[in-house]
Amino acid sequence: MRTSSGGCKESLHIYGEIPSAAAGQRLDQALAALFPEYSRSRIQAWIRATAVRVNGAVTARQRQRVRGGEWVEICATLPDESRWCAEEIPLAVVYTDDDLLVIDKPPHLVAHPAPGNPSGTLVNALLNYAPELAQLPRAGLIHRLDKDTTGLLVVARTLTAHHALTEQLKAREITREYVAVVSGVVIGGGRIDAPIGRDPLDRKKMAVVAHGRPAVTHYRVERRFAAHTYLRLRLETGRTHQIRVHLRHLGYPLVGDPAYGGGVPAGCSPKVRVALRNFSRQALHALRLELSHPRTGARISWDAPLPADLSELIHQLD
Repeated sequence: MRTSSGGCKESLHIYGEIPSAAAGQRLDQALAALFPEYSRSRIQAWIRATAVRVNGAVTARQRQRVRGGEWVEICATLPDESRWCAEEIPLAVVYTDDDLLVIDKPPHLVAHPAPGNPSGTLVNALLNYAPELAQLPRAGLIHRLDKDTTGLLVVARTLTAHHALTEQLKAREITREYVAVVSGVVIGGGRIDAPIGRDPLDRKKMAVVAHGRPAVTHYRVERRFAAHTYLRLRLETGRTHQIRVHLRHLGYPLVGDPAYGGGVPAGCSPKVRVALRNFSRQALHALRLELSHPRTGARISWDAPLPADLSELIHQLD
């Protein structure tokens, strides 16, 4: 198997021979094994785009069976996120090497450009820090945090790392732990197993719905206050707004959550009322991240200290 940039107008040119051990496999399966740095969905897209030649023919179909020994050539264009501009936005880089970055995201920072947020995002900051990320899907972001959630995010720096980390995420092999402050006094820890999908009454929000995607969140009590609880949570799945929706479903919405949160509980002291009204976001922080390094396979982890606003809120509740 070889890779080059010559002899091809597009940005990617790879070729190799399908091994005899792959006989009987679908073409997309065989190519995913032959070129493990690229995801199967990407390979399927290249086949549909006639970017794959098998023994010189461009009539390849992803479901066709291989015999082994075929010569395969892929001449394709990698996704280019250069339409997103690099911007000098401060980044709290917790860890970096040739394969990945780990970022401690501050509050009020959107993950990537979208209608209403064309610039000033985490992706714009990443492209300034590491311009090569323009060649990766979503500038290398493996998972996201909501705008007003703080804490740890992992970013791939190469296609190989992107594929490996994405597969870990799908296999639930990346550990993501959070801390949160919720309204109400939670009696004990537990497991929330409730499917999440679009809210049928408000398509901009998510909700626990019967035919949603499976979603599991584990939680335990760290500290109880008069009318609030400080929780530690671990995601087993990673659905949009999962923790926010699950805690609302449990009856203990996040403090400060504009979409799923509750109001100020009755009976709060004046000091607590002021603290709650001054807290300008949902009280959720991605505290810990653990994964297998995409190159070495070594298990590594990081912890992010509580941001100042969340630490102060906890102090005022105590």
